[in-house]
Order: sequence, then structure tokens, then C-alpha cells
Amino acid sequence: MSFKLGVIGGCVMAEAIISRLIKNNIYTPSQVFISEPSVDRRQFLQEKYSVITTEKNQEILDNSEIIILAIKPQIFSTVITDLTLNLGLKKPLIISILAGVSLAKLTQGFADFPIVRVMPNTPAIVGEGMTAVSPNNFVSESQLKVTLSIFAAIGSVIEVPEYLMDAVTGLSGSGPAFVALMIEALADGGVASGLPRAIALELATQTVLGTAQLVKQENLHPALLKDQVTSPGGTTIAGVAQLEKYGFRSAIISAVTTAYKKSQELGNS
Repeated sequence: MSFKLGVIGGCVMAEAIISRLIKNNIYTPSQVFISEPSVDRRQFLQEKYSVITTEKNQEILDNSEIIILAIKPQIFSTVITDLTLNLGLKKPLIISILAGVSLAKLTQGFADFPIVRVMPNTPAIVGEGMTAVSPNNFVSESQLKVTLSIFAAIGSVIEVPEYLMDAVTGLSGSGPAFVALMIEALADGGVASGLPRAIALELATQTVLGTAQLVKQENLHPALLKDQVTSPGGTTIAGVAQLEKYGFRSAIISAVTTAYKKSQELGNS
């Protein structure tokens, strides 16, 4: 029995990756093997995606060419200790999506294994994720290419030096929550101004989506776009002044740097 892709942990992010890989015909369901302790979760994944599931992590290690680690960082040490007690001669490619867990820490469990540290984010669920990858020295060119193709299936992907991965976690890993709060706040502002909730939320969501697409597609600096929208003595500059008064930009910067520091803490725990 041999599977192209094994996944240890059936979390939401793991499901997002698997669903896009199958949808894009990169892997067939019969090539995907998932370990997950929850019976209900295993049944759900098997029924929805027709993948093979197990409760035994060791089976994934023994029978997969590529393994995605998708467990909680807090239980990393326990899971890896159990796995590495029975390491065989095979050295599959290890792809870790664990926030804050460094290549050095991964290598303590998987010595001399090809390992890629990866940080995706939740827009992967709809194929609009942002993923950063950082390989160790044992990863071959072909293995890196496969890794990039896996995460290209869920959105955009870039390679970065590993020392930047905690900063990536703070920005794009945690960023969707910050953007969601902004969308909610925009909608609340619309409701406070008299708009029905459903209309306010639709306006807020599309405004954020459209602005992001405009910045990306036109390669615009955000400050330039802000200036284009801001007329002298107009409504936008009045609103921008309020954002500055209440420290909007400082709050966002602080949120990213705090998440970055938390990622570092997770890696050192």
C-alpha cells in the first residue's frame, strides 16, 4: 500500500488543501491518506472526499511519499515523539503547516529528512490563499517544485528564507482575522448610518474584495489608491482623519507584530 500524499491531522486547513488538490485533479482521492483521532471527523472526510482515513499516524509515515503535518503546534512534541520511535529507512518529504515550529525543531524529530516549512492562510478554502514556503537543505529541486504545485492549488505561493516565517505568520497567517474584523466594522458603520445589515455587509465585503483586486492587478501602492479616492474637503478625507485620530494604522501594525511574537513563542515552547 502506497499513497502519494499523507496528511497527519484533519483540521480545516488540511481539508482546504485536500479539497483543492482533488478539485484541480492534482491528486485523486485514492492517492490521499489522512490520519485523524476524531471518529466523526474521519467519517466526514472520507464521505465528502472519498479519501482513505486512519486513526494511526504511523500508517501515514509508513505509506506516504509526501506527508503534510497539520496538527496543533501545542501537541507537536507528543505526536513527533510517537512517530519517530518507529522511523524506517524511508524518508518521505515532510511538509509542515504548524505555526511557529521551526525547521530546526522539525529536524529534531526527522533528522536528515527533506522538510518544507509552510504557512498558508484560510482563504485557501476558496482557492485564494497566500502561502509562504521555506525548505531545508535536504529538499531537492523536484520536491520543492511539487510543494509549490500543491500550494499553488490553493492560491498564491512564494518562497521565503525561514527567518521570515514568523513574520509571515503574523501578517498573512493571522491577517484574515484582521481583515474580517475590518469588514465587520465597515458593515457596522453602514448600519449605524442607516443601512440594513444585509446590504451593509454586502457593500463592505465587495469594497474590500474589489480594493484588494485593484491594488494587486494594477500594481498600485495603497497610498496612491487612497489619494485617488480622497477629494479635497470631501467625505473620504473626513473619514481618514477619524481613522488617524483613533490609531487605525498603529492598531493594525501592532496586531501583526504581536501575532509575529506569538508565533516565535510557539516555536520556543
